[in-house]
Amino acid sequence: MSLHLMTLFTAHPAKLINLLALLFAFPGGWLLHATRRRELRAMALQAQRQNSSSEELTLDWATSRMNRFFYIFGFACLGMALLVSWISTQV
Repeated sequence: MSLHLMTLFTAHPAKLINLLALLFAFPGGWLLHATRRRELRAMALQAQRQNSSSEELTLDWATSRMNRFFYIFGFACLGMALLVSWISTQV
């Protein structure tokens, strides 16, 4: 089994590196999507609590800090996927 994986890597190194890039990109994209949905849901819940859409809606400090962290981490994952994919074109 180990020998088979090694021959697969030597025969198609760019494909396996692209697979690694895909493994970085999928969680990053999912995290960005889930964070945006969670942010919109929190804004809708807050608007429902206030019963007023005329005031500007802002999230509390902890929620906005958590969302900012998840956005940064998601974009970092996508950036890492782009870098790894670019490296696979150089192999």
